[in-house]
Amino acid sequence: MQRTLIRVLRLLPLRLAYGLMAFAIPFYVLFDGRGRKASYRFFYRHIGYGPLKALWHVFVNMYNMGKVVLDRFAAYGGHRFRIVEEGHGHWVREMDADTPVLLLSSHLGNFELCGYMMPQPRPLKIVVYADEAQTVMENRMRMFAANRIQMIPVRKDMSHIFEINAELASGGMVSMPADRCWGSAKVFRIPFLGEEASFPAGPFTLAQRRNAACYVIFVMKEGVNLYRGLVEKLPEAASAEELARAYAGCLERVAGAYPDQWYNFYDFWNVRT
Repeated sequence: MQRTLIRVLRLLPLRLAYGLMAFAIPFYVLFDGRGRKASYRFFYRHIGYGPLKALWHVFVNMYNMGKVVLDRFAAYGGHRFRIVEEGHGHWVREMDADTPVLLLSSHLGNFELCGYMMPQPRPLKIVVYADEAQTVMENRMRMFAANRIQMIPVRKDMSHIFEINAELASGGMVSMPADRCWGSAKVFRIPFLGEEASFPAGPFTLAQRRNAACYVIFVMKEGVNLYRGLVEKLPEAASAEELARAYAGCLERVAGAYPDQWYNFYDFWNVRT
């Protein structure tokens, strides 16, 4: 089915694909109770929308998630998206040295498209979920390889941690998500959009130990074929928790500007481990 979708998106205009998908989204809103409730709480309690407006944005939120999925498969089929970059030039200039670099991503926007469409200043290793379908993993590998990117799959035996650590120890560049704490032994509770939320301590502790430069990258959809790539360097911090707070501040600012592209469909504020 996924291979068929790639072939279809080589021929079908994205606008038409989005239009057809819109008819399916109400069923997701209706039957995905957990995701619907989490999305509604996000818009009602944390963005501050009224009840009806929050409910409408639940639909928009899930519809945008569908667009992200279609865009990834369209990219596998050769579709090119334009990414307007903010801060990328400064980032490239700073990457000339052999300083270890940690790129902190999130489930806001379409970060994966960064690996497909934004030129990387240095070879990059990116931490990915290992249990995706074979078609997705094969196409990811192909797209990433063309952009000097290799994958580090998250493994149940936690061996990926050693690979990440070794890459940073040798002055390499690694990308990993920093907004979900499932499986983390330690978390930081940080004020975020009006309430305390948990952020995994691991990425920030690792950055401190390896004295790595930390960047936050968001790739936000702004049109059918247009994305905006936001690159920001986090300030030097005295502790891992201080670094996590700086990251949470960036995430809060961009989530407030693009709330319909927040793709954490669970009770983000009540997850502690």
